[in-house]
Amino acid sequence: MKANKFTDSILITGTIVAASSCANHNGPASGTRPNIVFILADDLGWGDLSCYGQTHFTTPAIDRIASEGMRFTQCYSGTTVSAPSRSCLLTGTHSGHTPVRGNREIMPEGQFPLPDSTRTIFHDLKDAGYTTAAFGKWGLGLPHSSGDPRKMGLDRFYGFNCQRLAHSYYADHIWDNDKLIEIEDNCDEVPYGEGTYVPDLIQKEALAFMEQSARDGRPFFMWYPTTLPHAELIVPEDGIIQEFRGKFPETPFRGCDQGMPMFRKGGYCSQAYPRATFAAMVSRLDMYVSQIVDKLKELGIYDNTIIIFASDNGPHLEGGADPDFFDSNGPWRGYKRDVYEGGIRVPFIVKWKGHVDGGTQSDFICSFWDVMPTLREINGQEVGNDIDGVSLLPVLEGRKDRKEHEYLYFEFQEMGGRQAVRKGRWKLVHLNVRSDEDRYELYDLDNDPSESRDVLADAPSVAEDLKSIMSAAHVPNPDFPLLKGE
Repeated sequence: MKANKFTDSILITGTIVAASSCANHNGPASGTRPNIVFILADDLGWGDLSCYGQTHFTTPAIDRIASEGMRFTQCYSGTTVSAPSRSCLLTGTHSGHTPVRGNREIMPEGQFPLPDSTRTIFHDLKDAGYTTAAFGKWGLGLPHSSGDPRKMGLDRFYGFNCQRLAHSYYADHIWDNDKLIEIEDNCDEVPYGEGTYVPDLIQKEALAFMEQSARDGRPFFMWYPTTLPHAELIVPEDGIIQEFRGKFPETPFRGCDQGMPMFRKGGYCSQAYPRATFAAMVSRLDMYVSQIVDKLKELGIYDNTIIIFASDNGPHLEGGADPDFFDSNGPWRGYKRDVYEGGIRVPFIVKWKGHVDGGTQSDFICSFWDVMPTLREINGQEVGNDIDGVSLLPVLEGRKDRKEHEYLYFEFQEMGGRQAVRKGRWKLVHLNVRSDEDRYELYDLDNDPSESRDVLADAPSVAEDLKSIMSAAHVPNPDFPLLKGE
């Protein structure tokens, strides 16, 4: 099958929203279940939204979400890179238990698959009567494998199956369920950047899905794991990039261009204006969000739709990106691939009319594995003890029966192996875990939120307690060995 160039205008403004006047913590009444839209940005840092402190550009649509909903200040991603972070989100498990724990490639296209036995939030929502769909980047199983999106509870998938090939914003193909769609004007004969910008194509399909779901009259869950603003750095030549080009001092990036072996296979293209382009990519994401909101309003389902916005991990340093210039990690130390706060603390916003007070902020310590139990409680399902998360519904509704985490645990496969545990004010970091020269660091986040002073020597008993938690939280997985001897 082939896809023609998407020429519809996508320069829009708007908001991310959430609303349902009918749901309560015992589950919504029959026939009134809220639609759910979950927008997941890719490598968007804490500080890349103006409602979290960005000053070089603004994100008015997402900012309006924060003004109308709840903005979380202590939310953590699943871990510090894409695939395992998504695995935590979709399965309600932390990275010491989740089935996919690393960005493990399977050539020529795809990543290590979720196993057949995996239960996801899509399965839960299908059981609750929802139509389920995902538009964007998958990365949890190559086509036709056990982790194929259609085998994980999705009625519809449209986008990139392989997160490595998703690096190319002018890719030559994407997937519509199990069908490979060739993008005919993203061929080598067309100069790179002059064909179809694939996020535009994905956006068009997402809007069409909402229209069809509204006609069908069934509640829907739309997961929107966009590729923006992951490197490579490139956007169409329209008003968005023109707004920023020339605004910032620039250092051109020399990357992987036509004729090179990794072109459209994971390499990042050259970019003469990396800072301007990054700002334009975040602005374009904000506009996509705006159009989603406008469509919900047009369809008359805005007030019965929960919308959640988050990012999968901290900001990247790839393709010419400059997170230090934009202060993308805000006050936190570290970037993507770090288990310091900058690599795992992410923006998280929920708007839900009738349940979440507008303009509120929560410092509740939460994580991606809390999404599954939250959605279960919203739909009157048993939260269960098969997952690591706690429901955020009491926090969202301002109830007093909220359950707090004893701890949060993170692990990362690359760079010698890394682990972290947060328990209350304390954060233990374990680096080079497979080395004979591994080391621990301890931070008091209440007094040192930027993790600048290691207090391991000052609080040895705290460190020992967190080491015990770290040891128990990591359950060995033969497909993703982390520690020496596994």
